[in-house]
Amino acid sequence: MDGRSLVTDGDRGGTGTIFLQAALNGARTRLDHPAIPVSVEELARDAVACVAAGARAIHLHPRDREGRERLDAAVVDEVVVRVRTACEVPVGVTTGAWIEPDLDRRLALVRAWRAPDFASVNLSERGATEIMAALVQAGVGIEAGVSSVEEAGLLATSGFGDRVTRILLEPVDVSRDDAGAAVDGIHRALDRGGLTAPRLQHGDGEATWVLLVDAIRRGIGTRIGLEDTLNGPDDERTSGNEALVRAARQFISDTG
Repeated sequence: MDGRSLVTDGDRGGTGTIFLQAALNGARTRLDHPAIPVSVEELARDAVACVAAGARAIHLHPRDREGRERLDAAVVDEVVVRVRTACEVPVGVTTGAWIEPDLDRRLALVRAWRAPDFASVNLSERGATEIMAALVQAGVGIEAGVSSVEEAGLLATSGFGDRVTRILLEPVDVSRDDAGAAVDGIHRALDRGGLTAPRLQHGDGEATWVLLVDAIRRGIGTRIGLEDTLNGPDDERTSGNEALVRAARQFISDTG
């Protein structure tokens, strides 16, 4: 199966419902939560469970055999292929600058990718525009991560606003009380910039469930997973990614 052929269908949510992505691990380790998937076998297992629970795409941070985040094509492509083969939905990765701080080195690594369906690019990081160009060269879709009004403006003037797979609205470190106002401002800035790509809104920490419910209300995509939160909607510690996806899908079903 060609994973990239699944991207469009996945963004429609598969069954006409809100598009839900599962973010499996991020930069977290088992010190954060014992259910964090690290190995390719664990990632594949979690991806299968999350898709069965209602996720329509997977976002993950590939690790080497020592559990370190890597951007090397040998690691990224192997992990993506094995996970996508197992779960049969699009699989995306990160381009996070903390994994390879040297921009030239990071660009070379990204250009060598062949397997990911899409990759997230943090507009807050130096070299974001160059990383988006490298993804285009590699034939990998772009998830443009926008965390502020200023970054929405940067995307609008980047030349890639009409070439992204989707725009991630992801204000970081905001309280649950301030989260709504934060995304309102970003949405307005994206509208002013004429950016019409599909939007996926999510939060982290205490704002996670607030922004997920708000995304459902807006009728746009959202995501959930241990990368974003260690707690379920009741603020109790979650058992893992599958439980988070099931809870998110229940919110979507309850909304109708």
